[in-house]
Amino acid sequence: MLIRFMVCIIILATAAAACAQEPWDFVTTTINGKEVRIEYGRPVLKGRTLAGLMRHLPPDRIWRAGAGAVTLLSTKADLLIGGKRIAAGDYGLYMYCPLSGDYALVINSELDAPPGTILPKATWNRDNRPFPNFMSYSLEIADKEVARIPLKQTSAPRTEILTFTFEPSGKGALLTIWWEEQAWTVEFQPAG
Repeated sequence: MLIRFMVCIIILATAAAACAQEPWDFVTTTINGKEVRIEYGRPVLKGRTLAGLMRHLPPDRIWRAGAGAVTLLSTKADLLIGGKRIAAGDYGLYMYCPLSGDYALVINSELDAPPGTILPKATWNRDNRPFPNFMSYSLEIADKEVARIPLKQTSAPRTEILTFTFEPSGKGALLTIWWEEQAWTVEFQPAG
């Protein structure tokens, strides 16, 4: 009995540590009276640098814009994001992070598997997680790309943890993504 109790304590402590390392968060805004929501894992630098992390990107230079599962965009309104029309629905969000030049928000119709989903091993990455992941914007999802939208990059106050925010802007909102001392922004406006 004591051994089972100790095993349960170890499992709970491990789960709590994993959650503390990669907290999950969300931001919302309202556009045309309808909710727009982004859910994302919040990686922490922990002494690393953003440039150092970005060196690990695959050749296509696409990152899932968060930790753990893919970042999710859910919108009940048709939107203009950076001037590109995005229909109401659910999407995976990524960032294109070139070695030089402008970063871009990548919107894809493929969503990560919901927690607890059992997928065939062939669809898992080297970290034993279902794709898409930090290391792979695979061919299976690349053909489901909806839009690639340029982001405006600026400097920002330092933050150790990846942060997304929405601020009111005109009839919509300005999305800001910031980490370390970098920030990237794009306008979310009502379509039509």
